[in-house]
Amino acid sequence: MADKSVEESQKDAAARRASGEFVRGVSGFRSVIGEDAAFPAEPGRYHLHVALNCPWCHRVTLARSVLGLTGSITMDVAFPNRTSEDDPEGPNHWEFNPDRTASLTGQTLPECTVETATGQAMRLVRQIYQAEGSEEKSVPVLFDKKSKRIVTNESADIVRMLNAQARALGSEIADDARPDLYPSGSAHAAVRDEIDALNEVIYVGINNGAYKAGFSSDQSVYAAAFQRYFDTLDGLEKRLAADNRPFLTGDRFTEADLRLFPTLYRHDPVYYVRMKLNGARVLDFPHLWRWLCRVHSLPGVAESGSLLHCRQGYFGRSWNGVVPLGPHHPMPYPEAYGHPNLAG
Repeated sequence: MADKSVEESQKDAAARRASGEFVRGVSGFRSVIGEDAAFPAEPGRYHLHVALNCPWCHRVTLARSVLGLTGSITMDVAFPNRTSEDDPEGPNHWEFNPDRTASLTGQTLPECTVETATGQAMRLVRQIYQAEGSEEKSVPVLFDKKSKRIVTNESADIVRMLNAQARALGSEIADDARPDLYPSGSAHAAVRDEIDALNEVIYVGINNGAYKAGFSSDQSVYAAAFQRYFDTLDGLEKRLAADNRPFLTGDRFTEADLRLFPTLYRHDPVYYVRMKLNGARVLDFPHLWRWLCRVHSLPGVAESGSLLHCRQGYFGRSWNGVVPLGPHHPMPYPEAYGHPNLAG
């Protein structure tokens, strides 16, 4: 189940970070629902801790929504900005604080919650890990409410296990109507290979590539990531254009589409500026734009994310904390995702 083919190599990670490269770490919790005896597939047992601005969390909230699991897998949402220097626990921690005010709106964010799964109303994600002797502090976290243990904190694994166990976990969508993000069985071996190959290209060039560009402090590292990001977009545009296919592997929405969506959803309104990815907008790639609008229109997709949280989270932790108000042309986002013809 664990998809380790698309993790970033940790070779010389400390030296690479010291030279200005952004190097993503590896998740430490990797149990699998339905395969590990301690974590059987049962409806109502599992819980997600997420932040809606985080694209890795967005993968998971997307899967929960499109697979019909919103009623059987509960969820807590952290505030999009992490703790500051004056916090008693220190800076840079994900915090469950529904009373915190967003600088963009001057109001609280209704999606934000207290922490409900542990029974201890933990304020920080870090405390959930500390209860298991870990110093990790990332989201998403898939949590077992019965044993009070972390199942996994790897988003790729969560997506795949939710798909594999959707019926047993209590999906509200009938089997013949629910998307199968990663089809099993020998008859689908070719499409799984295609999904795996796309996942690697998308992870390296787009998902992690956006962070390589935006958070690297070395100009040459940034330039290489920038070039690879847009080369990958060009390749995906050509793939969709070749036969005007609706999704990356053809007629079906799969895990590859789900993993591409969170980054491209953020590109025009956030990453174009914040990640210094101003080579082009998704709107400048007609087939990718129509693909983005098509995915956004699928049942459960629009409500699984929040551009307000994204803007607040990414820009609210920039050097001055000021959040840009645009873009407003050709129309505001996410409203623009309802208009596939904007790309011509």
